Amino acid sequence: MKILVTAQMCYKKPMLQLKNVIKQFADRVVLRDVTWHVRPGDRIGLCGENGAGKTTLLRMLAGQVDVDAGIISRAKGTTIGYLPQEGLEHHGQSLFVEVRSALHELLVIEAELQRLEGRISHEAVSVDLDRYAELQETFRQRGGYTMESEIGRVLKGLGFAENDWNKPCEHFSGGWQMRIALAKLLLQRPNLLLLDEPTNHLDLPARDWLEGYLVSYPHAVILVSHDRFFLDQVVTRIVEVWHAKLTDYPGNYSRYLVVREERVAALRESKRRQDEEVARVEAFISKFRFNANKASLVQSRVKQLEKIERIELPPERKKIGFAFPSPPKGGRLAVGLSGVNHGYGELSVLQEVELSVERGERVALVGANGAGKSTLMRLLAGVEAPQQGLREEGHNLVMGYFAQDQARTLDSSLTVIEQITRVAPFDMVPKLRNLLGAFLFHGDDVHKKVAVLSGGERNRLALAILLLEPANLLLLDEPTNHLDLASKEVLLEALKGYRGTLIFVSHDRYFVDALASRVVEVANHLATSYIGNYADFLQVKAGEGDSSHSALRVEKAGAKAAAEIPSDKAGRVASHAERKEARREAQRQKKQLDTVETRIEGLEQQLATLVTAMQAPEMALDHARLNQLVDQHAGLQEELDVCLARWEQLQEVVAAGDE
Repeated sequence: MKILVTAQMCYKKPMLQLKNVIKQFADRVVLRDVTWHVRPGDRIGLCGENGAGKTTLLRMLAGQVDVDAGIISRAKGTTIGYLPQEGLEHHGQSLFVEVRSALHELLVIEAELQRLEGRISHEAVSVDLDRYAELQETFRQRGGYTMESEIGRVLKGLGFAENDWNKPCEHFSGGWQMRIALAKLLLQRPNLLLLDEPTNHLDLPARDWLEGYLVSYPHAVILVSHDRFFLDQVVTRIVEVWHAKLTDYPGNYSRYLVVREERVAALRESKRRQDEEVARVEAFISKFRFNANKASLVQSRVKQLEKIERIELPPERKKIGFAFPSPPKGGRLAVGLSGVNHGYGELSVLQEVELSVERGERVALVGANGAGKSTLMRLLAGVEAPQQGLREEGHNLVMGYFAQDQARTLDSSLTVIEQITRVAPFDMVPKLRNLLGAFLFHGDDVHKKVAVLSGGERNRLALAILLLEPANLLLLDEPTNHLDLASKEVLLEALKGYRGTLIFVSHDRYFVDALASRVVEVANHLATSYIGNYADFLQVKAGEGDSSHSALRVEKAGAKAAAEIPSDKAGRVASHAERKEARREAQRQKKQLDTVETRIEGLEQQLATLVTAMQAPEMALDHARLNQLVDQHAGLQEELDVCLARWEQLQEVVAAGDE
């Protein structure tokens, strides 16, 4: 019997549905007649321009914002957990007690068990014994006996040290407040998790841990993130919010970029043909408008025009290019630290640091929050003098330093455009509007006073200004904070073309992987160098048995090696039986692989036929038919993605069996 892996076979009943939903604020329409659904197990990334309505959509799904028309229906038993971007504050309890309070139902059962234990110890009542046994089993099934260890695992994964557990919550800053809220949500395990920028304020180890947690999360997740690597690893479906509509793209963010371009290209061609046909019809109407003999034909053409549903194109994404001014030539050494010890009062942060950065290197500083990355950056920049040891500058060093509080250097009395024009080289002045646009200052935003800018806006402006100054050493401490995906891409491309030396701190994995030629880990008061990017660094750390940066990958790598070989006779018999079963299973997997490959070939042929049909000239006027073909194409593409994912799984299993 043939086994076909199809989208229909994998279909699950939606847990949440939007039907003809309309939402607007004053004259701005956020959603217009949107019908959409979320299935159990979906991993959805929401994408779109700033202000498109991603946060509003999350708040609507969470029940915090009402729709103006239409309905949002939730399947029975759906539980929703929502993490907003800001406004989170916890106080009055210690960290551990606050996070533990998220498990309210388990705590109620635990209290009831303790009450019953007290009664049973004095007088054994059969009713109490039955109730106790029932509650005990419920408590066990829901993880009550591992509750404390699970809380510890989540807190550790999100970067809290064990000596933080008894600290009052009000002692933690805004970024750590967000981590507290995230920890509570993850422990509650709702079957629909809504996360708005969950990677904000997370360092790389915590991002890696959260990525692994969400990949194995058994329920649906919808998230907004400006971290491309995080999206690629976690989501399997991108939903673009644009022009008050939602458009689905199967696959992760990288695949979405490719498929979106293909879709837009097809739409652009269809619109070109439609515009040509409209122009031809309008020319006919204009030519014979006053010809009585052609009146019926003219009326027919007018009605034809009225029936045409005009094709709308997504906005063109401007390719904003930015090139650094040529840096002055420097010596072989850019900057170095030798025998450096540093700290604050009795607190020791760095000890015996030896670090030499040569011309042209791209050095990423990584480590947990509070490990000393910013301190090391200030020492390299010469902002702080080491308590012990030496700092050495290279010949003709011209340095640009972007600190996390760089915004304090701005003049509040100036407008955005005045501030950047004041420091811009003459030949860069014509490009300033484009540069400001890349850093999210659009239209009239450039005329805002610096005094009224938010903290994030000030940081973006300070970064844009720094990039205008010719320097042969750039030190950037969290330059990607407050930037969206498009702005990060502009900055990344500019830094790739930068011909000077770069030292930077970033919690964006994609950014670090694309730029770094050396990683310096700041941990345990030391600064240790690793050649390569962050992926190379993780591989070395995994080989050393250090799982602090990416426990998931290390666990996977070590799982096979950890398998024990039975030594006794019973063990050998069991092992032989397992090998026989494994061979039979491998044969079954090979048959399934052949079936899936055949199905993939068929789907690819059907998709090619559909693309040809969609590009036919008559589709320009038959928009209903074009939409039907687009829907068919999306359905087949989704099924193809399922088959390809299944093919990869089977290929891995078959390859492993052949080794």
